[in-house]
Amino acid sequence: MINIDTPEKIDKMKNGLNNLAKGMLRPIARKYDEAEHEYPQELEVFRSMSVMGKKPKKNGDESKAKPVDDGEFKVGQNLGTVVSVEEMCWGDAALLLSLPNAGLGNAAIAAVATEEQLERFGSKWASMAITEPSSGSDSGSIQASAELDGEEWVLNGEKIFVTCADRCDVAVVWARVKGVEGSSAIKSFIVEKGTPGFKLEHLEHKLGIRASDTGTFVLNNCRIPKTNLLGGDSEKKKKTEGFKGVMKTFDNTRPMVAAMAVGVARAAIDFTREKMEEAGIKIDYSANPNNVSSVLKEFYMMEANLEAMRLLTWRAAWMADNEEENTLEASMSKAKAGRYGTLITQKCCELLGPMGYSRKYLAEKWMRDSKIMDIFEGTGQIQHLIIARNILKLTRNELK
Repeated sequence: MINIDTPEKIDKMKNGLNNLAKGMLRPIARKYDEAEHEYPQELEVFRSMSVMGKKPKKNGDESKAKPVDDGEFKVGQNLGTVVSVEEMCWGDAALLLSLPNAGLGNAAIAAVATEEQLERFGSKWASMAITEPSSGSDSGSIQASAELDGEEWVLNGEKIFVTCADRCDVAVVWARVKGVEGSSAIKSFIVEKGTPGFKLEHLEHKLGIRASDTGTFVLNNCRIPKTNLLGGDSEKKKKTEGFKGVMKTFDNTRPMVAAMAVGVARAAIDFTREKMEEAGIKIDYSANPNNVSSVLKEFYMMEANLEAMRLLTWRAAWMADNEEENTLEASMSKAKAGRYGTLITQKCCELLGPMGYSRKYLAEKWMRDSKIMDIFEGTGQIQHLIIARNILKLTRNELK
């Protein structure tokens, strides 16, 4: 395997979060998997913290964590975030998604919001409302509408499978502006809970990540201030923060989802290794891989794929920290981690036999939890399309 030394700052954070995941998240993972939709009160200690995204600027200080110089390059917030997410998901992915103020909408606000919006919404728990009954992976087909009426936007439509729908304070809602043609019509708007015409219709009962609440929003002539257009409405913002601008949010969030898959897969591999050793199966990396048992060969392959998942994720995050275009790498990390996270957890359950199928252990839960990471934030198929378009230099219309 490839061994890459990480900065001391990252190592300290990684070790601290692993202890937190082991001591707090792992012990309550089964409890809240079974108590679906019940808010984990143990997570209230995180209320004043931010795991994803950045805090609003205060007193002129930079809200983005100052990167650490590493020779010619920088190790900053994005790499720190994916390392943090992996460790927390090793504890429990659904509980990570239940952390206050750590919604995917927070990442969008952190990346695109104006100074005034950061001041108003930067410390609020924000969900991301994109998916619709007729619009899933193709965000460009969104039908929810937004119409400017004086100093207010009027929103109508339905949003499904919204993470943190019940617990969030605000939602980042994607909608199509009436009277504007093409993908530039897609904008994102910040809608506060309690706004008239904005209703949480119901919560979903899910296969995995059951501790995380997922629901449906209905917008019926929902009026929000004109200033709630995410990123503002200046001419500069109109050119840079339209559909392409909000889609750039995924370049930050997709590596985070990849890191979630890495954390869950690692948890499954660690447990499988422990049980294999207890059964007397010796793991010997110096042995010829062609002269080992089929069980060990499967295990070594899982470890190799886990390392590839992690390195692709770190690469995408590192590029973001160094202000390099990372759309290709973000999709590569999401495609690899989403797919192989699912395969690894399934294979671990297979190798574990009855222990992999029993609710006495968490292996079956990790298998259920991992599947969503190949679906949300863009399915694996969509990631392959993005990767192909970037490599072949083709547009969305040229390669569908």
